[in-house]
Amino acid sequence: MTAHPTRAESAALDAADFAGDVPLTTERTRVHIPATHRSETKRPPSLTDALDFWQFAGAAANVAMQMARPGVGHGVADSKVETGALMVHPWKRARTTTQYLAVAILGSEEEKRLFREAVNTAHRRVRSDPGAKVKYNAFDRNLQLWVACCLYIGFEDSYQLLHGKMSPEQAEEFYQTSSTLATTLQVTEDMWPATRAEFDVYWNAASELAVVDDKVQAYVDDLLHLRMIFWPLRLVFGELLRFLTKGFLGTYFRELYSIEWSESDQRRFENLFLFVGFVNRFIPKFIRFAPTHWLMRDLRKRLEKEHAII
Repeated sequence: MTAHPTRAESAALDAADFAGDVPLTTERTRVHIPATHRSETKRPPSLTDALDFWQFAGAAANVAMQMARPGVGHGVADSKVETGALMVHPWKRARTTTQYLAVAILGSEEEKRLFREAVNTAHRRVRSDPGAKVKYNAFDRNLQLWVACCLYIGFEDSYQLLHGKMSPEQAEEFYQTSSTLATTLQVTEDMWPATRAEFDVYWNAASELAVVDDKVQAYVDDLLHLRMIFWPLRLVFGELLRFLTKGFLGTYFRELYSIEWSESDQRRFENLFLFVGFVNRFIPKFIRFAPTHWLMRDLRKRLEKEHAII
């Protein structure tokens, strides 16, 4: 019997055909993790172990990766849904995005369904105009799959930077808890790569479809310079955010955005997380995971009072 490829495998093969003769490698598309894994428990790691507040450190880099796909980048930059626009309502957008991650990982099936319906309502208005240079639709499952893969990478990278590089077996266990990052929206289970190795194949091939034009470059530049928030916050946090964002991007994505990054920068970035990872061992878990649990409490309160979710 001939095995038919899944949709994710087919998408990866299509992207690989597009890529040409020199396919991308994980060394170029992912950040370098220097240390050996240090588990807090004897059980295999899971996505719920990556809910540390340091996961937010790479949020801007994750947005940049998502927007490197033209359909996502132009969909975000041109979105007519002003109430959820990052550059107009940054705190609300940050809350709804992180709340999606919380409910995708910790939420009940009913909570996921209700959040999906709320997101769908907003997404109905996110589609390209007739004659647009870049065609997009927020209900495109292939674009949603790309975004979900970016989100997964954000969790895996932040977890490993804090705890060290997982073994292939640990990485597989961790990955097998992650599909709800995609399936909480329109992505079907069979579209999500079945194994961690298949994820790498999909990711590296699909990354070849990334194209950063002037519109996306300008949007991400505004994001990196915190132009959507008050200047005192820019002054205090701007330099740190830019450094973290550059560090959370693989070499390939830094090249796409024309971001300079030296070996000295890489050493500083790795040393920062070695220090943070050490300090983190002495911070109680309930404190480190508090923001995500607060997001779930806020969601449940909104549902109980029948307030808008997003």
